[in-house]
Amino acid sequence: MPEEPIKIALLQTSAKSSKEENLHRMGSLISEAAENGANIICLQELFLSTYFCQTIDDANFRLSEAVPGPTTDKLSVLAKKLGVVLTVPIFERHAPGIYYNTVAVLDADGAYLGKYRKMHIPEDPGFHEKYYFTPGDLGYKVFKTLFGNIGVLICYDQWFPEAARQTALQGADILIYPTAIGSLPYENETVEQEYLTAWKTIQQSHAIANGCFVATTNRTGIENDIDFWGHSFICSPIGKILSEAGSGEEIVYADCDISSIEKHRQTWPFFRDRRIDSYGQ
Repeated sequence: MPEEPIKIALLQTSAKSSKEENLHRMGSLISEAAENGANIICLQELFLSTYFCQTIDDANFRLSEAVPGPTTDKLSVLAKKLGVVLTVPIFERHAPGIYYNTVAVLDADGAYLGKYRKMHIPEDPGFHEKYYFTPGDLGYKVFKTLFGNIGVLICYDQWFPEAARQTALQGADILIYPTAIGSLPYENETVEQEYLTAWKTIQQSHAIANGCFVATTNRTGIENDIDFWGHSFICSPIGKILSEAGSGEEIVYADCDISSIEKHRQTWPFFRDRRIDSYGQ
């Protein structure tokens, strides 16, 4: 466990149609964040493309790639050069007809530590993810990095307290949620604000209930019918928002004292006081 606070950076950007352009741009932003002292740098969900799940089109399967594969290979070199941990969301091609919404984790020495596959797959207007993604089959995972133990969950996983709890119980110091969420044209400003507030509140609740830091990086910009609302944020184990983006492109930074988690869990011992015997149903 790091003795000094570590700095998390969230890269909140709009996406371009070119996979190569998105990768090049993220490489530049990763370098900028590292120059500003970031230790863990988080990329947004499906960052290599625009959010293709708005439509059902089998041509979009061509956007997928192996994990590990070409993108993780390139970013592993960058992670090692800069000495940073990277969480890298990718549309994973596992086998013909089997694709996952995946995050690869790269350590600060460039090592590929493994991957998490999104467990909860939504199907809503504008979010046709069940057409593209098989539900994850690797379970909930924690990755031991040079800068702490990180648990990665993805977007829709945010709404399920069981996912956060299962990951935290495995020793996660930080829950990281790469995300692509926003508003549809028929949702007025009041509805958008209600959804945004609910989205932030549920994740702050995960931090409180599990005594860990939570970092969520969302995309921004208008893509077809979705206005991605940004507001990437990092919050403390007591649910306090340490840093939050607006609705535009931005790198969000926050210093997180991982060593404070033990004291926090001593004060609020929710893990100790769980009544597993009563949860059978």
